[in-house]
Amino acid sequence: MADVNSDAHVPDGTARRILLAGPRSFCAGVERAIEIVERALDSRGAPVYVRKQIVHNVSVVGDLAARGAVFVEELDEVPDGATVVFSAHGVSPAVREEAERRRLDVIDGTCPLVAKVHAKARRYAARGDTVVLVGHAGHEEVEGTLGEAPESMVLVSTPEEVRALPADAAPQVSYLTQTTLGVDDTAEVLGALRERFPLLYEPPSEDICYATTNRQNALKAIIPEADLVLVVGSANSSNSVRLVELSRAQGTPAELIDTAADIRPEWLTSVRTIGLTGGASAPPALVEEVVTALSGYGPVSVEEREITRETVHFELPSAVRGSAQQPAGGPSS
Repeated sequence: MADVNSDAHVPDGTARRILLAGPRSFCAGVERAIEIVERALDSRGAPVYVRKQIVHNVSVVGDLAARGAVFVEELDEVPDGATVVFSAHGVSPAVREEAERRRLDVIDGTCPLVAKVHAKARRYAARGDTVVLVGHAGHEEVEGTLGEAPESMVLVSTPEEVRALPADAAPQVSYLTQTTLGVDDTAEVLGALRERFPLLYEPPSEDICYATTNRQNALKAIIPEADLVLVVGSANSSNSVRLVELSRAQGTPAELIDTAADIRPEWLTSVRTIGLTGGASAPPALVEEVVTALSGYGPVSVEEREITRETVHFELPSAVRGSAQQPAGGPSS
């Protein structure tokens, strides 16, 4: 139950507004990845090993672990011949080769949009390009993409890092981006790339995924009215962290929370309107629990602000396509 600290109530006793950004929470790639693990557990039985977190959300990982999924950092923790699922963030060719050598039963949970970036990395490197990858060092998606052509790729995350690149890097320079970056920040980096390399080859379509862009645009639509923004998501979720940064950059305080239990009453002091969203790997049920928890601090009115309706669906890999349908993430979708 929420702490009913009186300082957290709206001073004049009126209802606090909650503006729900839409779209929010699960994207198609996350739903697909979770369903892959669920179906693998149903058809093969526990344990099913998962390299890294299947998606970056502690609640999702905890739920799947309770059902028999075993999350490991590297393949050397997986017994020979066992079933292993690759996470939605993708893996490098070296990881795939190790899995084949170990004769592991691999089910690939890589998001199809991440797989498209990998394919472009291979194609651009094969024609002799220096490929500039815009992304965050250490992120699993970035590590997998860099692994496609390590001798041909260079990683940058800021305009300053772009300006430090040698101007004669190669006859042809192209770029790719991590799929979960901040749209505005990435535009600045790409602007610096165009200045540094006037003949820069630009991909025919952007790599930042539709879900990341939609969630950022949906949040932008409510930030001007909000006194505080709450983003449901885990600290290692790139797209969730970008939502917090977006709000703060526009002058509205924002907090990242895994669950409703993370809400601190002092955040709500004098706050009349709360913007609420969830990162693409956050279960919708967790957002609903936040609404319920906020009602413990006094009356609330809830208003949905949907800027677009997402209809994207990704087909499951053949390895699990024939097993019984399970709702992604349990009872929520």
